[in-house]
Amino acid sequence: MEKVYIYALLANLSFAVGVQFFTHYARRISSLWVNCFKAVVAAALFALTVAFQGGFHGISAWCLSLFFLSGAIGLGLADIFLIKSFSLMGPGRTMLLYGFQPFIIGVISYFAFGQAVDARKFLAILFFIVCLFIFSLESFRKHGHWNVKAGLFALCAITLDALGVLLTRYAFNLAPGIGTTEGNFYRALGALVLLAVLSRLRPFQFFKKLKTLRPMSIFWIGLGSFAGTYLSLVFYLSAIRYSGALAAVSGIAITGTIFASAFECAIERKLPSAYLMVSFAFFLGGMSFLF
Repeated sequence: MEKVYIYALLANLSFAVGVQFFTHYARRISSLWVNCFKAVVAAALFALTVAFQGGFHGISAWCLSLFFLSGAIGLGLADIFLIKSFSLMGPGRTMLLYGFQPFIIGVISYFAFGQAVDARKFLAILFFIVCLFIFSLESFRKHGHWNVKAGLFALCAITLDALGVLLTRYAFNLAPGIGTTEGNFYRALGALVLLAVLSRLRPFQFFKKLKTLRPMSIFWIGLGSFAGTYLSLVFYLSAIRYSGALAAVSGIAITGTIFASAFECAIERKLPSAYLMVSFAFFLGGMSFLF
């Protein structure tokens, strides 16, 4: 069981490191560009890992389309909203709002699969709504507006990511012979297909902007993509493998929020605001009802 906690902590730590780079370059370039870059890095690294592990397995067109769709929704569209929220609200505050996700997954499962929703999740959602209100109040006191856009971006990201998780689990159930790394390679391709379509509708000039970056900048955003996308998923999947269930890993999901908030304060060289501390207290209250 110790392995489960170590892998889960490393997954959260890796993601918290990555989001700092995503936030910086999203503010500097754009969230679409950052999302495309990290999807390219993840797809390449997953492909190399699958090749190292013995190569790809046969897969039906239906399962492949499910992986592609889950990637387009969960790794593509969701991360566009997520990184935009990072740039507007900061990683720490955005990660606090991820407490909504278990409730959203429960609601989707109720309508899609007829699974019952635990009543405690409704109590938890009240605490997370208070978190959202405190962030909006902080923005109003500091900037003169409620910054509702950032909260909506975060909630859209959480909902789309939850839908992607459920689609991925369904695809793995239909294709038990497909390894988790292989499945995530297909998901990364799905995200890239979506971003290629979006580049036609709203050009973000991926290669042109890539050429303007200095080698050191490419190294840092590459390191962030390696840690925040590839490495965090590798550790997360290892935790699931050794635990055999999501429950053992979900109980320490709070560490991702702690790491992200701590790194954000360290990078910006300032202490956590009173608003953030109060929000964190309500976040802990909500998590107590979920786990």
